[in-house]
Amino acid sequence: MHLTVGEHSVRHVRRIVRSLLHEWELAELAYSVELGVSELVTNVVRHVPDRRCTVLVARQTAGVRAEVSDGFAPLPRVPGEADRDAEGGRGLMLLDAVVDKWGVSPGVGGGKTVWFECGTD
Repeated sequence: MHLTVGEHSVRHVRRIVRSLLHEWELAELAYSVELGVSELVTNVVRHVPDRRCTVLVARQTAGVRAEVSDGFAPLPRVPGEADRDAEGGRGLMLLDAVVDKWGVSPGVGGGKTVWFECGTD
């Protein structure tokens, strides 16, 4: 999906992801995949000036891979420890806690892709 996202877009993307997972009979991955995609799309809303992104959710042999790509060059950083009173800064730590693996790949033309995988085993 090629999107320009706003503050209310995350819930709609989450609903689409949930629908795909049910269609693929992978509802047991719904919590992790929905949370992961939500966090990555929220990062686009907060940090990407034009708020444009591409969201890809793909079924794999034993699970799901999700990617969120944007045209904003700076790579996300994972803080060592979030400030207890901060309203943000925990998204990638949450992602790390609920998925099997994740990473960031520099994109063509200066952007990036943040991806994660969740398995059924």
